[in-house]
Amino acid sequence: MTATASVRPYRPADAPALDDICIRTAHNGRDSRPEYVDPAILPAVFAAPYVHLDPGLAFVLDDGAGRAVGYVLGTADTARFAEEFRVKWLPRVADRHPAPQGPPGTPDEVMAGLLHDPERMVVPELAAYPAHLHIDLLPEWQGRGHGRALMRAFWRALRERGVPAVHLVMATANTPARAFYDRLGFHEIAAAGLDPADVTCLGRTTQETVPDWRTGRQSAPS
Repeated sequence: MTATASVRPYRPADAPALDDICIRTAHNGRDSRPEYVDPAILPAVFAAPYVHLDPGLAFVLDDGAGRAVGYVLGTADTARFAEEFRVKWLPRVADRHPAPQGPPGTPDEVMAGLLHDPERMVVPELAAYPAHLHIDLLPEWQGRGHGRALMRAFWRALRERGVPAVHLVMATANTPARAFYDRLGFHEIAAAGLDPADVTCLGRTTQETVPDWRTGRQSAPS
């Protein structure tokens, strides 16, 4: 019998798989390894700190054989997370990924700059959406409803913590991801200081249903 993929809570043994998924999807949804000298900088920014600081908000797509092939992770309180990132996470990885000296000149240096500036995550226009998330699936597991299942697990966990809304910041060039978020009811949020040519801010309620902008009625994401 073929094993069935399912969403489950993160386990510490999943950490290497999450790093690998992050690296293989971080370049606008594609493999980042050709773009970086040390692609480990990517999970150091976008995956590992979340499971270190708030593992209770991390969920994985299990392929049915115990292997994580996708994940959603994040935080319920972005401002608090930025503080803990600097105090508790950055000292663990700063030696391997030092801050760039001067303006970043390579993709690795751009990511190192993000790593050493966790306060960038606190955007005033996103204050009404205190949680934020990252979601990634290996390409062969995309387009099969698994991303939606991961999101629903994450929203449910946020509701249990009393969190009303969540945001994400994505590369504007990643148009397949934007289509996915649109189908799930995310809407765009303008944020001063962020170049919309580079990144787009999206937000939504943590409820299962969202208002349909065409009718005003509540509907489940398609």
